[in-house]
Amino acid sequence: MDLTQGTPEEKRSRSKKMMLWFAIGSLIMSFAALLSAFIVSSKQRTGKDWLTNYELPNAFLISVVVILVSSITFILAKRALKQGNRQMVTVWLMVTLVLGLAFIFNQFEGFKQIIDAGYNFTGPTSNITMSYIYIIAVLHIGHVIAGLICLIVVIYNHFKQKYNSNNMLGFELAANFWHFVDGLWLVLFLFLYFFRYII
Repeated sequence: MDLTQGTPEEKRSRSKKMMLWFAIGSLIMSFAALLSAFIVSSKQRTGKDWLTNYELPNAFLISVVVILVSSITFILAKRALKQGNRQMVTVWLMVTLVLGLAFIFNQFEGFKQIIDAGYNFTGPTSNITMSYIYIIAVLHIGHVIAGLICLIVVIYNHFKQKYNSNNMLGFELAANFWHFVDGLWLVLFLFLYFFRYII
């Protein structure tokens, strides 16, 4: 498709969507580099420096369920918007917001479970494996917070009646970023969960 064709509104829509996909692409490369470093470190470290039998906290698994459900509720909000049901848009957006906050709460519960197991981020009770897991989770939380900010903006604009079935650009951009962040955590969790069985 020729990005120079169409109305000014269509050009603006295409350019913003393209910018989002470029941003998502850069984030994918960043996390891929981090996971690559995790793999390389596992091959170079032995003994106390690297855990081969680490356990992920149960709260991280709960986080997977919570964040995936939040993607479903965002989809339901978008469907309600297309149908012109503003009340249900509000309900599903608010549920998505609560689930996003619940995800972050569970992440910090996961950190607490790691500490209770005797591993800190730094210091004599730390090790490289758990430090990597801390970094991966914290970086992802940062992106979830960015997603929550986008969601709050969407909720604000929704209350200002900015969106409708013919004007969904901001809504769609926020939804796409949210789905990416959700899928990213699923990939990260599965990587960390199964990698311990192959090292």
